Amino acid sequence: MAIQVPGKRYGKRLQHSKVFGHGGTAKKSGYSDLLITPLVDMFIIIVLFLIANFSATGEVLMMTKDIELPEAVNVKEVEMHPVVMVSGEQISVSGTIIGRVEDFTKDEYLNIPSLEEKLRDMKKQYEDLHSMAQDTANTFKGDINIQAHKDVEYSIIKRVMFSCATAGYNNINFAVITAGDAEAVKAASAKATP
Repeated sequence: MAIQVPGKRYGKRLQHSKVFGHGGTAKKSGYSDLLITPLVDMFIIIVLFLIANFSATGEVLMMTKDIELPEAVNVKEVEMHPVVMVSGEQISVSGTIIGRVEDFTKDEYLNIPSLEEKLRDMKKQYEDLHSMAQDTANTFKGDINIQAHKDVEYSIIKRVMFSCATAGYNNINFAVITAGDAEAVKAASAKATP
């Protein structure tokens, strides 16, 4: 039996710990246990998050904090077309900034030349792509979505619409928020009662 130095003696459980005993000098193994249950839970949460945020139709409009859409009762679902965004500060087409709204309020012209040019380029790209693919079924229909803030002046919206029509986009759709059905029913019943 080996001779031990007198002093505190820890139980078998604590003899190999780094703090109390002489442990911690042993070589650690490269293998560690992998906890499967938390890993599976994490993957389930990620899958549920992706399913909840998945849209089968795709993103038609980009919602920004600068644009507060007006409400409407009679609406149709917006389809995938180029989007002209008109906020209180700027006008953009499919993410490309065309200019500031305050610059367009000063002009006396009815059109916005930079907007027309961008839309004509987009139309030409569409037609070139479909002609190269020899796709005669998908002809250019001139559909466009306008996503405008509800407090933007009518003169700006009128100029945007004129520029769209001049560039060949004659089927103009406005993006709106569907008003609550309960509010519409209340308003209709209030008008019906004398």
